[in-house]
Amino acid sequence: MRAWKKSSTFAANFTKMTHIVLPNNDVRRLVYYLAMEEYVAARGGDMFFLWQSRPTVIFGRNQDMQAEVNVAWCEEHGVEMYRRKSGGGCVYSDEGNVMLSAVYPYADGPRAFSEYLSQLVKTLQGLGLPAVRSEHNDVLVDGLKVSGNACFVCPNATIVHGTLLWKSNMDNLTQAITPSKEKLAKHAVQSVRQRVGNLYDMGVTDLAALKKHIISSFCEGEHVLAEEEMKRIEEIEADYLEPEFIQGKVG
Repeated sequence: MRAWKKSSTFAANFTKMTHIVLPNNDVRRLVYYLAMEEYVAARGGDMFFLWQSRPTVIFGRNQDMQAEVNVAWCEEHGVEMYRRKSGGGCVYSDEGNVMLSAVYPYADGPRAFSEYLSQLVKTLQGLGLPAVRSEHNDVLVDGLKVSGNACFVCPNATIVHGTLLWKSNMDNLTQAITPSKEKLAKHAVQSVRQRVGNLYDMGVTDLAALKKHIISSFCEGEHVLAEEEMKRIEEIEADYLEPEFIQGKVG
């Protein structure tokens, strides 16, 4: 197994992390990346990576799947549905949504949230965007939510993960995470669309440049996962695929 590289001190007391890199570009389930987070956390953390997924709804550990997800619509349109181990709300992810995973080497949720969100805000401000952190651990640009975040505290590390809406399909987002019209008034559906925004519509049109900017802001050095590490991550992923876990019937 390859040695983990150490990070170095960054300005404003931010310690740059090691960038985790997959050895190939194979399409993976969203929960594979959640398993990656757990794998990294078990090894002390201080790691960061970006990822994208096929159209998927991921909901919090305490959420009622039937109440939060338009299950019938997702099944009809091939949108995958999974539960995560962190809290927070229901999220729709697709190829236009860049997901961020940061694993800190301490078991302290508020501290990790503060460090992560402060750096993410600075990163977006570095693109000329008037980004600010909200009281709900979101990141807003001109009043529109472009990033929602959640954390999961492990024995010796804290995982913080979040969305970054670049060019996500807003129609699918609204349909997938909103219950059917029989369960929710139409004005509430419209409210969801009015509260979120894509960075693409704010002038950030180069995805490759955006990802490079984020990685350079958060990271110094990289670690390419070895084959044995990939296999271990697949073993962790299997827990997320259990129907009982997805349905919320186990802790």
